[in-house]
Amino acid sequence: MLAYVLTRYGGAEAMEFRDVPEPRPGRGEVRIRVAAAGLNPVDYKMRQGKLRVISGHRLPIIAGCEVAGTVDAVGLGTSGFDIGDRVYARVDKATLGAFAELVCVQQGHVAPMPVSLGFTEAAGLPLAGLTALQALRDELSVRKGTRLFISGGAGGVGTLAIQLAKHFGAEVTTTASPRGDELVRKLGVDRVIDYTRKRIGDELQVYDAVLDLVGGGTLKQSFRILKPGGMVVSIAGVPEPLTARKDLAAPGWVAALFWAISLPVRLRAKRARASYRYLFMHPSADDLRFLATLVDEGVLQPVVDSEYPFGSIADAFAALEQGHAKGKIVVTLPAAPR
Repeated sequence: MLAYVLTRYGGAEAMEFRDVPEPRPGRGEVRIRVAAAGLNPVDYKMRQGKLRVISGHRLPIIAGCEVAGTVDAVGLGTSGFDIGDRVYARVDKATLGAFAELVCVQQGHVAPMPVSLGFTEAAGLPLAGLTALQALRDELSVRKGTRLFISGGAGGVGTLAIQLAKHFGAEVTTTASPRGDELVRKLGVDRVIDYTRKRIGDELQVYDAVLDLVGGGTLKQSFRILKPGGMVVSIAGVPEPLTARKDLAAPGWVAALFWAISLPVRLRAKRARASYRYLFMHPSADDLRFLATLVDEGVLQPVVDSEYPFGSIADAFAALEQGHAKGKIVVTLPAAPR
């Protein structure tokens, strides 16, 4: 079968198409014939080697984190899935494999895809949707009346986080460029800050919680707009010790490394009398079923920026790395069912 393989760490040339053997589903696994796969910043960060300590992947490896498609085969001990079921999944972090014609996924990471979506939209939901949901519900405890700030609201995670936060009852402010302003307003955001003209650190308002999707200077400024006792959850900053213990179940030396590299931002949080958390989401079929329900109820709508054929995935990555996508970039496989 055809697969897009990470062969070494480096630039775009480090990934290439290869003909590889078809995978066989193991015990408790579902084999999915891939119709579409979503691209995410984590994909090129892995290629660049920025996550090698976290991932521990042995190269070469088929890349890709999220898929939508149909069940093609099931392994022993698998239940709840039949051949031909339309499903979506955030694949296992250790094995990856979404950028291929077939991928085997643990049944605990697979769920029926929303009945109201096609494969392209569904493929862009798992990673970003799980990230937004787990950040808002589990880490920030967003609820009715929460004053929430989301940086980078027009991106893949941001577009879903805005909708989920409004569903939970929050008052939401986000940053966007003039090109993204109309999109985030349609998604229900209460207030938009044009980041091309204004620094968020100059904000006069104070927020209960911040979801940082940008990192860098934006993350540093986030503590200036956070009330005492508030919390910043980031997916674009630096990991801290809880990331190693809770999200990755990593050995102690990884937690120690994260303690050291996150010290400046944790000190910044302490001075603001706030807390900081870097989130590395976890796959969850239960959470995928919850997201599917929200989609089918009309509460949540994935936003697709652009769609590329699988053979043009290098072009899709180039577009992703420019950082201007509004919503998700997805690749589709020509031989997949529709």
